[in-house]
Amino acid sequence: MKLWDDEDGGRWKRSVTDIEGEVLCVSQFTLLAKTKKGTKPDFHGAANPEEASRLYHYFVQKVKDMYQVDRVKDGKFQAMMEVALVNDGPVTLELQAGALVSER
Repeated sequence: MKLWDDEDGGRWKRSVTDIEGEVLCVSQFTLLAKTKKGTKPDFHGAANPEEASRLYHYFVQKVKDMYQVDRVKDGKFQAMMEVALVNDGPVTLELQAGALVSER
């Protein structure tokens, strides 16, 4: 996915591989919370911890296999983490896989 400008200022011309950027993978099961009913989020749509861990580590390994291992960073699964980042530009994208998307 091309999200960065080129040297001439052309928009959406370079990908993370083109700029040799870093990729940060962090598990975030709370994105699956359903909030349609009640006053508490419902996490029943999330995978059990063992399956979620397997899927997360599989995903991280696939990203490393497709890119430069030293440019791929990941968080600790099921850990309380503080993650800071700089949003590069006015655009934030949420990427979703069609089969995994459910109503919130």
